[in-house]
Amino acid sequence: MALFLGACASLPPPQPRAETTAPIDVADTPLGRVAAASGQGAAPGLSGFQLMPEGPTALNARLALARRAQKTIDAQYYILQKDASGTLFLDALLQAARRGVRVRLLVDDFYTAGKDELFAALASQPNFELRLFNPLAVRAGPLGLRVGLSLFDLRRINRRMHNKLFVADNSMAIVGGRNIADEYFMRSEVANFIDMDVLATGPVVSELSATFDDFWNSRQVRPVAELSTVPPDSESVRAWLHDQLAGTVEPPRERDVDVLGHPPIAQQLQAGRLLQTPGDGRAVSDIPKKIAMDDPEASYADSVTQRTIAMLQGAQKQVIMVSPYFIPGEVGLAQMKAGVERGVEMIVLTNSLDATDESLVYAGYARYRVRMLKAGIRLFELSAKLLPRQRTLGDFSSSSGRLHAKIALVDQRRMFIGSMNLDGRSARLNTEVGILIESPALVEQFSRLTPLRAMGAYELQLDDSRDGVGWVEHDADGTRTMTKDEPGASWVGDFKNWLLLKLLPEDLL
Repeated sequence: MALFLGACASLPPPQPRAETTAPIDVADTPLGRVAAASGQGAAPGLSGFQLMPEGPTALNARLALARRAQKTIDAQYYILQKDASGTLFLDALLQAARRGVRVRLLVDDFYTAGKDELFAALASQPNFELRLFNPLAVRAGPLGLRVGLSLFDLRRINRRMHNKLFVADNSMAIVGGRNIADEYFMRSEVANFIDMDVLATGPVVSELSATFDDFWNSRQVRPVAELSTVPPDSESVRAWLHDQLAGTVEPPRERDVDVLGHPPIAQQLQAGRLLQTPGDGRAVSDIPKKIAMDDPEASYADSVTQRTIAMLQGAQKQVIMVSPYFIPGEVGLAQMKAGVERGVEMIVLTNSLDATDESLVYAGYARYRVRMLKAGIRLFELSAKLLPRQRTLGDFSSSSGRLHAKIALVDQRRMFIGSMNLDGRSARLNTEVGILIESPALVEQFSRLTPLRAMGAYELQLDDSRDGVGWVEHDADGTRTMTKDEPGASWVGDFKNWLLLKLLPEDLL
């Protein structure tokens, strides 16, 4: 029945639309002047970067840029929820549009169920443009129903825009792992993510803007008006939007200085200069039509994943890979083994089973654990039980902790930060965006954050038989406790994942 009903649903034909691009005459904007002042003293061609490991800082930074933007805001996200964080974010964009700022908001359509009315109302407002990437034909109902009624088009809807990007006045950009939802900004009462964004200025910003323009003007994107009825702008629509977005939600409280010693971004903007670290930055982005490529090698060629792995393969001393969803595959395993044989220390940090929100992906990774350990690769798994004990990266209160940051470090001088996971889905199905940065000073700042053991991560070791895994918990007093019982495991979950892994190709995880 689902297949029959879904076959009746189809996207309307695309309508002609004019291409728009990021402005280049931004030097005289307030953000442009602060960006220029922040780069004074740096060598020509370098960009400026500031890491944002704390959730409240990362959300408030976006709000501060939106409130100070004068010409344009370009925002691109995989998930945008209508919770406290999403409401603050959307209201900031709407208020900017009402000041005359051109707002272009691009959202992947997979998790937009129930938001058509809100998106249509926003799209009705002057200066506010809203488009959806790779939309589902079925608009009504919860996600499960929409996907079920779209199974006839599974190849297409299985490929998503995973990008996370925010650019204000083509002068400052925020890139990283965070979507727009409470759990990415330490505001959820259930589970919160450890994540990382970077605030950038300088030449890399125009590169990031160019990637946004490519997506915004692509055939894979549809304006909201082509998918649902956009009401005419009226007092009643504005009143409805006010009721939806302007409430009693307050921005999250920030510390006077974050874990890296930086005051809030709003204070830095007010002072007229950001506390940035210079570096040679290059934007890397997949192309929108990647989702239409049936050849896996074609979709992988020149992808964010390929370019990042090329950076990793150039390591001489050390590689640190931080990825919440990590599936090396046979090729990746061979590449890491070759690195170890060259004398390169290989370190991986991912989620443990009790921390992950994607147990099937974890099961795919678990198939490689013993072989990675035998090859000399060091494995750490972030623990939902241990992470809340630390207070460096935020107070989890009663919520559990999970890893969501996507970072790679090479030889203590080069870094990738962005939206890409180290798995087949990011490599060949989804689109991603990030920055490759050469800056020993910036990498050193990241290294000053809580060490892996102290932040609540198990260190994995081979057991006595060398065919199994033990999880080692390092206590603050230096003692070590090993367990051979996988944290968070259950026979029901193990059987379910075993069965699904028999049915699903690894690149689909």
